[in-house]
Amino acid sequence: MSSEEEPEYQTPPTCDLLGLLLRNRRPTGAVNEVWPGLYIGNTATAKDKSLLEDLGITHVVNAAHGPQHIDTGPHFYKDTNIVYHGVEAADCKDFDLSPFFTETADFIHTALSQKGKVLVHCARGISRSATLVLSYLMITQNLTVVAAVKTVRQHRNILPNVGFLKQLCQLDSTLCQQRREELR
Repeated sequence: MSSEEEPEYQTPPTCDLLGLLLRNRRPTGAVNEVWPGLYIGNTATAKDKSLLEDLGITHVVNAAHGPQHIDTGPHFYKDTNIVYHGVEAADCKDFDLSPFFTETADFIHTALSQKGKVLVHCARGISRSATLVLSYLMITQNLTVVAAVKTVRQHRNILPNVGFLKQLCQLDSTLCQQRREELR
């Protein structure tokens, strides 16, 4: 490596990511646009159909889907034109959210490419929903986990649990390795 080359990006340890998330926190509203057409919000936002209409939301990802969580589902939005995607996830460090990363990223990407607007929500809009939005930015927009966190944090305070942060770091390592192999 010549002296002019940048050092190769390395996925940060989870504790560094946590530090980045905790730095410079400021009040956040119930819903925030964190990427063009992509919003993160809480339960109250997801259940306020007139607000969703005002925001122009066409798609909803419920990261706390199911009877034990926030039981909206497609039936809740049947009197609207909203397309629904549910992810039945628990906000605990032992829950593996990573199997939902690609399918949710594809759902969001399809909606945004059709000029839709997507609300991704969970109970408080800081852990499960944020993790899925970060994975979307990493998978489809080629952002590193650090760049994705910085992008979202410009608009909303988020704080995925430590288990989700580890899963995002694993995704980051995998995606970086894939990009390096594609460059060879």
